Amino acid sequence: MQLHELAPIHINKGKKRIGRGGKRGTYSGRGTKGQKARAGHRIRPAERDLIQRLPKLRGFNNKPKAKKSNA
Repeated sequence: MQLHELAPIHINKGKKRIGRGGKRGTYSGRGTKGQKARAGHRIRPAERDLIQRLPKLRGFNNKPKAKKSNA
């Protein structure tokens, strides 16, 4: 081996993939522009008002068992 034959060792390190869905990342899977990329576009006011009118279901609801018949 001579001096001109020396070469640096290359480590195969992949590129960082950013913005694939999820919680953090460049755009978090939304893309850059458009209505779906903006904040607060998901729920319409009519649907929200309907949800707010319904009472909250609280507690435990024990469903009765189905009756079996030997017919």
